[in-house]
Amino acid sequence: MLTCHRAENTNDPARLADIVAAVNLLSEKTVVLYPMHPRTKSFLEEYGLSFSDKVRIVEPVGYLDMLLLEKGSKIILTDSGGIQKEAFFYDVPCVTLRDDTEWVETLELGWNKLVGASREAIETAVAEFAANPPRKTDVKPYGDGDAAGKIVERLLVSK
Repeated sequence: MLTCHRAENTNDPARLADIVAAVNLLSEKTVVLYPMHPRTKSFLEEYGLSFSDKVRIVEPVGYLDMLLLEKGSKIILTDSGGIQKEAFFYDVPCVTLRDDTEWVETLELGWNKLVGASREAIETAVAEFAANPPRKTDVKPYGDGDAAGKIVERLLVSK
């Protein structure tokens, strides 16, 4: 799955062209689903870029549908900070189309590769994940997922 909407990628014709080229090449080997952001669509048109007919472009989806798509993905390519973290929660390898990330733990634990917009780096990262997927870990840098229950418990005790 692909998401690409950040200004650092969409506002730069060379970066966006490299991402499009990499995704088009990947779509020759596997299904790539892209819920396309409207701003990306307008920049593609402005720059005269297009995805291959093999890239499955769909309209943007709601948050819960997006989570289902993420959970069912084999690899996610994204420039979204939130999706990097969600991919980690779902044990889905993530290729981050940015030059930096706020989620360094996902890099350190091997679930995320920071590649920028380089066509070659994107292709290499996807190939590495396909050949050697990361191993599940018991390390939980963001907690156990039970924060809401703990908050409710504390609120009930403090009454």
